[in-house]
Amino acid sequence: MFRFDDFFRDTFGKITGIDEAGRGSLAGPVVAAAVILENSSIPVRDSKELNFSEREDIFQQIVSTSKVGIGLATPEEIDVFNIFQATRLAMNRALENLGDREAYPLIDGKNLRLSRQGSCVIKGDAKSASIAAASIVAKVIRDRIMISYHKVFPVYMFYKNKGYATAEHKKFLCEYGPTVIHRLTYEPVLSAIRKRGSLNFKITEISLRRFESINKKLGRREKLTDI
Repeated sequence: MFRFDDFFRDTFGKITGIDEAGRGSLAGPVVAAAVILENSSIPVRDSKELNFSEREDIFQQIVSTSKVGIGLATPEEIDVFNIFQATRLAMNRALENLGDREAYPLIDGKNLRLSRQGSCVIKGDAKSASIAAASIVAKVIRDRIMISYHKVFPVYMFYKNKGYATAEHKKFLCEYGPTVIHRLTYEPVLSAIRKRGSLNFKITEISLRRFESINKKLGRREKLTDI
């Protein structure tokens, strides 16, 4: 993976890996990370191959030794722009928050043109150490966001499913209806709205304060690594 990156470093000098998490989820934001990986001894690999404790450990190594930018697109932006455009938006925000305009972007995926010229790498999180590092950072940050949202909407078990379309999550959608953090243009969320006729707004005062606190943190994107 580091050899793959070395080819681009030899050509462009400094590089940054970019990846996202949450693209296929039914709820919550899509989160992107841009990472300039400084330490070649960090055992990075595709975040999907790591368990929780491994991801957390490698995440701490990355953010303590590397330059990191985080960006996200909200469920509302996903519904308005579609997930492809929202992913681009999150990645561009991550690049902006990285604050280093000299680093050449290596982007996981295909046809993702960003605000700066870069190279798309299909299955990049399995080829590039920098992209793999970004995949880990994006995954950890997004998981923490969804665990925070579980405290607001406990019946949906977001700490467990992270908003993805598990059988359990779909069952909860049918029983309780979608929340304000569900993606309203996604199925089966859309069908659940049609069935109920509205969203589930049953939030206690304590939960509402938690919800507002989480959203304030999300608004300060440079602080997302503290979630």
